[in-house]
Amino acid sequence: MRIKSKILIIAGSDSSGGAGIQADIKTVTTLGSFAMTAITAVTVQNTQGIKSVIPISPKEIKNQIIFTSKDIKPDAIKIGMLHSSQVILGVLESLKKIKAKRIILDPVMVSKGGTKLINDQAIKFLREKLINKVTLITPNVPEAEVLTGIKIRNKEDMIFAGNKLLNFGAKNVLIKGGHLNSTKVEDVFMNKSDIKIFISNRHNTKSTHGTGCTLSSAITTFFSCGKSIKKACGLGIKYVNSAISNNPNYGKGHGPINHLHSMEINRRFK
Repeated sequence: MRIKSKILIIAGSDSSGGAGIQADIKTVTTLGSFAMTAITAVTVQNTQGIKSVIPISPKEIKNQIIFTSKDIKPDAIKIGMLHSSQVILGVLESLKKIKAKRIILDPVMVSKGGTKLINDQAIKFLREKLINKVTLITPNVPEAEVLTGIKIRNKEDMIFAGNKLLNFGAKNVLIKGGHLNSTKVEDVFMNKSDIKIFISNRHNTKSTHGTGCTLSSAITTFFSCGKSIKKACGLGIKYVNSAISNNPNYGKGHGPINHLHSMEINRRFK
């Protein structure tokens, strides 16, 4: 398979392999692109929860971004866990220095098990300084509620919150509806001129660890290969839904999805 594009992932590490940088690398690789990384934190976790979070210094995060990009220039950037305002400022400085243009932000705030992964000051910085610098932001319902202060109960509330994020300076918004109590999952894509509702089947499974990380990385990969941002969102949603339905049923808690479900093996290894 010929490599299609180069993606720089700025995110935290997940020792269980289901989310974070590990899910990002698997997604980008499976979809045919080359993954580079800047680790923002190391988490000690399994499918049942997080034991500890070890932050990486803002200086070393900046060094990873700049030093890596100086050698191999990324076609697009995916941003995940940014745990402090100092980290956000460092990432912003780095992105400006490398002249990054295609940037997808997954505003990771709380783990699947309920552990908070970002402090309050960082949330304020993310809302005021980062949202308007990226191509797309992909919050789930709880994250959109934190960012906007709007209680989201249905699709109409998602659209209301999306408009508020656009007023904050976001260029494109994808609010993921998986947390809502509905028979179908509705994900709302919005910008100043367009609204698109992506409707998917809901899967009766606890194996949804890393779905947000996977989706944002899939969108980044499709976008880096020339798809429009709306088309990239639709393709990313399809990829994640298939990965959930083909999950390996690992772990005693919120298990991982199957990132390899769409990979075609064209060569037999002996």
